[in-house]
Amino acid sequence: MSYLRLHLQYWWIVPRLNGRVMSQVLADFAAHFDLGPQKRVVLVLDQAAFHTTAKLVVPEGVHLLFLPPKSPELQPAERLWPVTNEAIANQSFQSLDQLEAVVTQRCQVLLNRPRFIQGLTGFHWWLEALNHA
Repeated sequence: MSYLRLHLQYWWIVPRLNGRVMSQVLADFAAHFDLGPQKRVVLVLDQAAFHTTAKLVVPEGVHLLFLPPKSPELQPAERLWPVTNEAIANQSFQSLDQLEAVVTQRCQVLLNRPRFIQGLTGFHWWLEALNHA
């Protein structure tokens, strides 16, 4: 069996995350990438409550793979926080809307740097493990 490693760049910025919002994100993700019976994606997630709730609706074509508990070093997304936060470091904002605008702009810049993101999040041992499965 062979695997294709995709580096999909897809970001949502939400003020609060819970099972309902996570279900919406997954539905939008599946629709955006046209996922279903013929096109599937494995999402690697930590075990946050909004990822594991029984109320979570997981669309067809999306398969969730959970990391061991308390292992942020294994979560590629954790490596994005420092480069995302660079835009807001040492600043104060008058409102959440201002903060969201700056973070959104930073995410748009990062979306245009796929090789940079891949370098941060592309753990070589994941691909090696998949190729030996």
